[in-house]
Amino acid sequence: MSNERIWLSSPTMHGDELKYMKEAFDTNWMSTVGKNINEVEKQITEKIGCKYAVSLSCGTAALHLAVKLAGIKRGDKVFCSDMTFDATVNPVVYERGEPVFIDTEYETWNMDPVALEKAFEIYPDVKTVVVAHLYGTPGKIDEIKAICEKHGAVIIEDAAESLGATYKGVQTGTFGTYNCISFNGNKIITGSSGGMLLTDSLDAANKVRKWSTQSRENAPWYQHEELGYNYRMSNVIAGVVRGQIPYLDEHIAQKKAIYERYKEAFKDLPVKMNPYDEKNSEPNFWLSCLIIDEDAMCKQVRGEQDYCYNTERGKSCPQEILDKLAEINAEGRPIWKPMHMQPIYRMNGFVTRKGNGRAMTNAYIEGEVLDVGIDIFNRGVCLPSDNKMAPEQQDRIIEVIRKCFK
Repeated sequence: MSNERIWLSSPTMHGDELKYMKEAFDTNWMSTVGKNINEVEKQITEKIGCKYAVSLSCGTAALHLAVKLAGIKRGDKVFCSDMTFDATVNPVVYERGEPVFIDTEYETWNMDPVALEKAFEIYPDVKTVVVAHLYGTPGKIDEIKAICEKHGAVIIEDAAESLGATYKGVQTGTFGTYNCISFNGNKIITGSSGGMLLTDSLDAANKVRKWSTQSRENAPWYQHEELGYNYRMSNVIAGVVRGQIPYLDEHIAQKKAIYERYKEAFKDLPVKMNPYDEKNSEPNFWLSCLIIDEDAMCKQVRGEQDYCYNTERGKSCPQEILDKLAEINAEGRPIWKPMHMQPIYRMNGFVTRKGNGRAMTNAYIEGEVLDVGIDIFNRGVCLPSDNKMAPEQQDRIIEVIRKCFK
């Protein structure tokens, strides 16, 4: 047990997945139609509370087709969550749109509504907002929706990390006009790959079904009148997802127990767990993260692909914690590096509460936080959150982290 790899978040299989995969094999429905696909679309609509679900090859494909549905074309600016994985943002560029990044807020680590309102003052013509829910924690949805409605903007909700999370009792994946979820191998439930576009619009669902199967027209031969994609989920992958769906709530409960155990173990350290709105939201606790208090940070410098830090008594930093976890064969990760700090997007617009911002290596000027996202990136770390992690394995992780502050 002591030498066994402790993963950040790996697939958790139960056996039913193999049964449904074998069903696809035995019936010879191995391609992009079949009972498994029909069932997972039905089950997800019932679980999430949307009218239509379209099974696709991955969450990124769902986001791409959502961007097409929103009508993004060359040169259109699109407001996007800044602290997220780049799959949230790249589909905007696929359609030649221009992402403008909205800074993060501390209460949920998601898009800051104050910065979003400021962005509409600067770019009043924007009509699409892509909102992600970081690490399974819902953002300030009511405030974001109200701002978007005020400015006539469509919301694309990236719920790839937050399947099963709720805001005021409502599932994420229902708050946008077009919503996307993921079944990637590290997600709360998995198909090894796969994703879905969720919507209440039959017209939108039908367009996505058509686009995702190379935009074939209803003709007795292969007729194509618009650009299409090979984005449909296979019936085999759908079999894995079908076997996972009944275990979603169980996985969430296991993830929450891991989060609460970390929180209790670190209550006397100069750190805090990734926050959420306890009154209005219930995360799926996909990843447990911590952020180090400002005065407990040792000196740390990060380049584009390397880093260094000085060890200091009573202090630590994310890279020291990650290095110490690696020594016990445990996988942690840095917080998502904000999109406006990525070399590929460094020249794009970036809006904070103060208005226009630019990439900066220091989040503070004269003690004032100007860039929340980079501050969280500098001080935060994702902890091993695998729901198969044994209590004694988590105890070992806790012990290692506590030693970093001695």
